Amino acid sequence: MALKIGADDLVENPTPRVPVSLCIDTSGSMLGDKIRELIDGVNLFYDAIDEDDDAHDAAEVSIVEFNSEATLIQDYASIERLERIEAIDPSGLTFLGEGVNLALDTLEKRKSVYSGSGVLYYQPWLVLMTDGQPNGDPDELERAIQRVTELVAAKKLTVFTIGIGGDADMAVLARFSPNRPPLRLQGLKFKEFFEWLSKSVSRVSRSTPGDTVKLDLEGLAGWAEL
Repeated sequence: MALKIGADDLVENPTPRVPVSLCIDTSGSMLGDKIRELIDGVNLFYDAIDEDDDAHDAAEVSIVEFNSEATLIQDYASIERLERIEAIDPSGLTFLGEGVNLALDTLEKRKSVYSGSGVLYYQPWLVLMTDGQPNGDPDELERAIQRVTELVAAKKLTVFTIGIGGDADMAVLARFSPNRPPLRLQGLKFKEFFEWLSKSVSRVSRSTPGDTVKLDLEGLAGWAEL
């Protein structure tokens, strides 16, 4: 059951938010070292945000997993309310389009809460990670691609598409990210990726909402195949 967070967080802490959506593949092919390293990486991400003064107050994280269905396992929450992940049991297929659509629906709801509470927010981040080829509803996949590309074109979303292992469909991931090519993780360097992501969130949180923040592209070499 996903942890549901309303507007209380925003009243207690009116700092502009950096919403980060992790949309992660938990299909059967992620079983073993992949899912263990992913879980360790996400928990490290939480710890790094907790230890960074700027990111601590600004970051809100949501997690959607997709296998033979899409499930919201963590609704948007500040670091104090984020539950560390103890285990995920990979199984089933790769309903990637369904996962992205659920992540976007969840983001739209959170943005409405921000607006209703008078809290500013930075351009949201969507991190899409998969190790295979999507095999859900083709119409859902096409709808997800259209929604993401329209948001990116309108500068209302920053998307990072990450392929895990040699079987990841980089061509499909590229369709989600017309302005930035998808990246393939070096081996199982999830921790290195999430360290980079936490630093990127911190950098965004020190800027002014609406500004364009340059990403640490040199840091990609620490976790991505370039």
